[in-house]
Formats: sequence, C-alpha cells, structure tokens
Amino acid sequence: MSVAACEVYLPLLVVLPLAAAVLAVLLRERTGMWLGVGVTLVLAVLSFHLAGSVAGHGPVRYALGGWSSPLGIALYVDGLSAVMLILTSVVALAISIFSADYFTGKKAAQGKRFWPLWLFLIGGMNALYASGDLFNLYVTLEIVTLSAVAMVALEGSALVLSAALRYLLLAVTGSLAYLTGVALLYSTYGSLDLVGLSELVRPGLPTWTALAALTGSLMMKGALFPLHVWLPPAHANAPAPVSAALSSLVVTAAFYLAARFWGTIFAPLAQTAAIGHMLGLCGALAVLWGAFQAVRQARLKLLIAYSTVSQMGYPFLAFGLLAGRHDVAFAWGGGILFAVAHGFAKAAAFLAAGVLMAGFGHDRLKDLGGGAGRYPMAVMALALAGVNLMGLPPSGGFVAKWMMLKAAMISGQWPYVAVILAGSLLAACYIFRALECTLRLAGDGPEPRGVPPRMQWAALGLALVAVLLGHLASFPLDVLDVGVSALAGGVAP
Repeated sequence: MSVAACEVYLPLLVVLPLAAAVLAVLLRERTGMWLGVGVTLVLAVLSFHLAGSVAGHGPVRYALGGWSSPLGIALYVDGLSAVMLILTSVVALAISIFSADYFTGKKAAQGKRFWPLWLFLIGGMNALYASGDLFNLYVTLEIVTLSAVAMVALEGSALVLSAALRYLLLAVTGSLAYLTGVALLYSTYGSLDLVGLSELVRPGLPTWTALAALTGSLMMKGALFPLHVWLPPAHANAPAPVSAALSSLVVTAAFYLAARFWGTIFAPLAQTAAIGHMLGLCGALAVLWGAFQAVRQARLKLLIAYSTVSQMGYPFLAFGLLAGRHDVAFAWGGGILFAVAHGFAKAAAFLAAGVLMAGFGHDRLKDLGGGAGRYPMAVMALALAGVNLMGLPPSGGFVAKWMMLKAAMISGQWPYVAVILAGSLLAACYIFRALECTLRLAGDGPEPRGVPPRMQWAALGLALVAVLLGHLASFPLDVLDVGVSALAGGVAP
C-alpha cells in the first residue's frame, strides 16, 4: 500500500469502529455480533498494511479536515504506534470470534450491551495510538477507560459492580492527575503537541510536577504496583472476553503512553537516573509481588489477573535499565516487545480460562480435573501462553526477556537480572499449578458442558501468535525501530 493510500485509510482505524459502535446500539444482538467480527477483521488488514508502510516509508500523518496541529487534530503513526495497532487489531479479532459464541443463550442480553462497548473501546485504542497531542490522548484514554468500566459491570452482580466501581474511582483519580499535568504543561509552554513540547520543555517546578502527575496517572490506569488494587477483582470477575481485553490491551496502553511521554516530552529529564530507577523499582516489585500472589490463588481467573500485575512490571523495568544508558535500544526494544508478547499471551490465557469456566460453570482450580481431556485446545492455549509468560524459548517473551537481560548485564545492573529470573521462576510455579489441576482425573461432580470449538480455537490462535512471535520478532522490531530510534535518541549518552 502506498503512503498516500495509508494516509487516506488511517482515519478508518478510528472512524470505522466508532461508527460501528453507534450502529450496533440500534441493531439486534446477532447482527451487532457479525458487525463486530467484520469490523475487527477489516482493522486487522489495515493495521498490517499500515505497519508495512511505516517500515518501508517512515511515519504516516493525516490532518483531519485539512487542519494541521495546533489548530486541528492530526493523526500520526510511527513504528511504536504501528506495532501497538497490530497488537490491538489481532487480539480484537480473536476476542470478537470468541465472543460470538460466548454471548449466546442466557448471556445474549449481555451481548447486546457488549458489542457497542467493545467497538467503542477498539476505536478509542486506535485513536490513542494515532494521536499526537496531550489533550487528544486524554480524550481517547477516557473513551477506553469508560468503555472498559462499563464492560466489567456487564454481569450486574454485587461483586462485579463493586469491582467496577473501584476501577472507576481509581480511573477518575488518574484522569484528574492527567489533566493536572496537561494544564501545567500548557500554561507553561503554550503547546500540547508531543513533538513541539519536546523542544520546549525545560527543568523546573511546573515541569517536574507535570511529570509526576502524568506518571502517577498512568501508574493508576496501568495498575503498576502499588496502585494495582483495582485490577485483580475487576479482571477476575468480568466476563472472559472483557478480562482478556483489559489485561492484554487496556493496561498496555498505559505503558505505551509512559514510553511515549518519557521518550519525547520528558526525554531530557529522563536522563536522570533516579527517575528511571523509581519506575524500575515499581516494576520490579510488581513482578515479584504479583507472581507471589498468583501462586496463592484458588481461582484460575484470579491467578491470571495477578499474573497481569506481575507481567506488566517487566516493561516498566525498561525505565530502570535506561538509567544505565549503555544499550538503550535493547532496553526499549525488549520492554516494548514484551508488552506486545504479553498482550497476545494474556488474552489467550483469559480466553482459555473462559472456555474452562463455560464448561465447568466455575474456575476453582481444585475442581478443574479432567479439563485437559475435555477441552484440550483450551488447555494447550493456557500452556503455550504460560511458555510466553515464563519466558521460555522460542516464544516472544523469551526474546524480550533476553533483550532486557542483555541490557541489564551490559550496564551492570544485576538486581534487575535477579528480578527477571526470579519472576520467571515464580511464573513457572503458578502456570504449572494451573496446568496440573486440569491434568488431574475428573472428579465426581457434574459432567462438564460442551463448548463451541471456535472459542477454543480463538484462545489457541492467540497463544500460537505469542509463541511464534519469538521466531518472527524481526518484523515487529524492524517496524518498531522507527519509533524506538526516536525514543532512544532522547536518553542516549
């Protein structure tokens, strides 16, 4: 696809799902379902074409209505954005296929509400990755957050509503912190454009305060330790497709924004080692604490939810690794690649858990005996996702962890090496525990129900993508280089 064609198709990544979301409100549930699956399929094709154009010709820009920044809204996609758009579109397609069979029967009423919210969330995610100024990023982040909160509350039980309310309260607090940072930067420098601000920002109290406000906001929305308390109940009690979307896409967006802000606006300040180590320490504590909690859980979905707390600590280790400033490309590349690999794997794990829960009627680990024989593809998906989460070859998680380990060893930051290795061992503990429960002989309980094969194939497909990412890592890394080179330039010695 030519650059000109990509510039024309770029708005479709945002407009198409948002328009489909409005239309889905007016349609019957099954019609809305087919609309959702069709739109995500189109978005997947467009995102790969866009990534190929970025890799071959550089960033793609589009000024909505012909008005460029600062008067208009300009869409901008570089290597980092393109990789995240691919992650979003592929995971969205798999979740849509899974949801087509999940929201049937007694869940059909939930499906009527799910599809508009799901399309709004996808449109918000795409708009977030294609936005180039702080306020538009805020708007897109709120679309994603409000859609996610509403999706968590779909089942309507007291436990679910309590989890959704906790999520909403922390999300609103994070939004206020974000707006505070935006207001400080605009009042000080008179610009909200990311590239423009990177040329204007200077050390000072307003800048440091804005940095703290924006970083704190993203820590809340990304559930980074110790601001992770909303994540386990929300992700564990939501419907399986919603849990998969939250853990693979929504929390990843917070890391993306942190990387974007620290690599552009605050690049000169990011050379301060103490700031990087602060986020690196939070990431390290998340890795260890989340994994420790996952090992102790009695429910499969709660185990996977705490695994998200742990696994999302790894990308934030990149900020600490950057403090060494010896191999910036390996630190950034490893952190971003891990976020992508984790997105595929965690979506697969939650969809696999959804299959088991649909079959058994619960997700209690001790009562999942016979699951491997009854739902082999789902258990295989859980196992392959675990390979990625543990960081075993040939998965994408292995390549990403190896890159971060190399950056840590080159810079002599051995505590980060210990954290990465310890986190992998703890991940093996909870993954093998979950698999062991499904490999037991079936108990004396009721016979598990049948589950549509498409639900199992959707989970297995994403797990295979996570594993194959290790073999195909050169493609996202080549695309990513367009963005990583710019990020690394801000913190290189």
